[in-house]
Amino acid sequence: MSTTISSEQVSQIVNNLHQDPFEVLGCHPFEQNGNEKTWAVRAYLPKAQAAWVICPTQRKEYPMQSAHHPHFFECTIELPELNNYQLRIHEGERERVIYDPYAFRSPKLTEYDLHLFSEGNHHRIYEKLGAHLTEIEGIKGVYFALWAPNARNVSVLGDFNNWDGRFHQMRKNNNSVWELFIPEIDVGANYKYEVKNWEGHIYEKSDPYGFQQEVRPKTASIVADLDTYQWKDGEWMEKRRHSDPLAQPISVYEVHLGSWMHASSREKPALIGKEGESVPVSEWNTEARFLSYYELAHKLIPYVKEMGYTHIELLPIAEHPFDGSWGYQVTGYYAPTSRFGTPEDFMYFVDKCHENGIGVLVDWVPGHFPKDGHGLAFFDGTHLYEHADSRKGEHKEWGTLVFNYGRNEVRNFLVANALFWFDKYHIDGIRVDAVASMLYLDYCRKDGEWVTNDYGGRENLQAVDFLRQVNSVLFNYFPGILSIAEESTAWPMVSWPAYMGGLGFNLKWNMGWMHDMLDYFSMDPWFRQFHQNNITFSMWYHHSENYMLALSHDEIVHGKSNMIGKMPGDEWQNMPTFAPCFPICLPILVRKPCL
Repeated sequence: MSTTISSEQVSQIVNNLHQDPFEVLGCHPFEQNGNEKTWAVRAYLPKAQAAWVICPTQRKEYPMQSAHHPHFFECTIELPELNNYQLRIHEGERERVIYDPYAFRSPKLTEYDLHLFSEGNHHRIYEKLGAHLTEIEGIKGVYFALWAPNARNVSVLGDFNNWDGRFHQMRKNNNSVWELFIPEIDVGANYKYEVKNWEGHIYEKSDPYGFQQEVRPKTASIVADLDTYQWKDGEWMEKRRHSDPLAQPISVYEVHLGSWMHASSREKPALIGKEGESVPVSEWNTEARFLSYYELAHKLIPYVKEMGYTHIELLPIAEHPFDGSWGYQVTGYYAPTSRFGTPEDFMYFVDKCHENGIGVLVDWVPGHFPKDGHGLAFFDGTHLYEHADSRKGEHKEWGTLVFNYGRNEVRNFLVANALFWFDKYHIDGIRVDAVASMLYLDYCRKDGEWVTNDYGGRENLQAVDFLRQVNSVLFNYFPGILSIAEESTAWPMVSWPAYMGGLGFNLKWNMGWMHDMLDYFSMDPWFRQFHQNNITFSMWYHHSENYMLALSHDEIVHGKSNMIGKMPGDEWQNMPTFAPCFPICLPILVRKPCL
């Protein structure tokens, strides 16, 4: 029986060196002496002492024998068809019965999917890559797919295989995407990818397209189903689709969910979850804990509504490892942070906002990402998502890496990610962070630390093309939304349509106005009479863009003081100045744009 496969092939499987384990493992038909069709069933089962193949049609077991290796098993079965067979595995003192992952050969990714992805035009690639509940040949499980073209080998790690990369080795498809269907695992399973480079170094990575991650400091991705939540905002969504957001008043409350309000860890979680049910909240070891998405829905939304705001802007809620970053160093672009609950919990929050007439904006960070080992950095043993040249691929001042916008698959990752938040979470707009850092190759770089574009200039032409593409795609799929640029330079036509040569946003933050106004109000009232130009200067350029007048978190972080702290004098003096000027901290106001 061992003659059906070579020892070299077995060695490749045992040492996780085979890029298509389906060529060896699973069931393989062959003719034997002109008899009835015969199947060779092979399995690599680390830790197993014995194994049997269970045929569902015959209700019969076939013992497997070791071939070339103590944990590599094989047997032959004479049957016309062999479908949905199981393996009974004896490991130490326990036995288990599983469906063989290598019996399911149907790929979920089509050639057309791979073609669009390689072009950078697969707008819903998040429905293909990542971890997805699916059913193949009547068996339910999870299909895993990962883009890692330069990896030597990739395996799925998880609590379902004791985090052992030998069990679920993936197949490389079309020389770029690795895939594997694992039967009988479900929502809630924790997993990572074990990525091995050509030098044999191993990296354990979270899923770039993972929909949920463990609460930090843990870093595993979690299998999630985003299609079970029953949305109740159909009327809101239909009205938005037929409206022009620039033709109506907008007043936005900017909030960082992690610091807006805390609850005591000893306080019994009170809230009001779905239909009045009590909501379980994670246990915390500190004296204070974050509010959950459910609690925020019942505390933040009434406050925002009472204050008269039309929108809530959330600082980045995509998964990030460090609380102190405020979310601007993202490691899970497709996962709302688990600090506050599950993806379904965040859907509930957005749904409640819409029920109360409040739009939801989310800060989006396509300009850079952190170097954390479980994230996108050096993903497949090469500079996959970032530029290899640090003069292009690193923000040394921030300690982060820059996306390679010239690589189609990377651009696709980001374009699809922007679309994803509107598609799956029904958000109403994005505020794109640090656009200036994307537009200029010399941003925060000294001479000799950056390289020019092909024409000798400082403009990042690939980033410009990316921004135009992402905005064109968003407004094509979701009319009536907002796309706001946090851009602090004089780059022209930021809020002009892409087909007219603009970047495609429909609003731009007026950072100059914010700086001038705060500088003005920080002066003693007597001196303001000599600085009225601070108030009027923005009139010189206000017609060139659709501007938002913003008083944002940028002006209170890094020791800049809060709004009332910027007023001159002591508390007795600055309160009368503050009160009529700023009715509340951190509003974002927008004038009716000049169209």
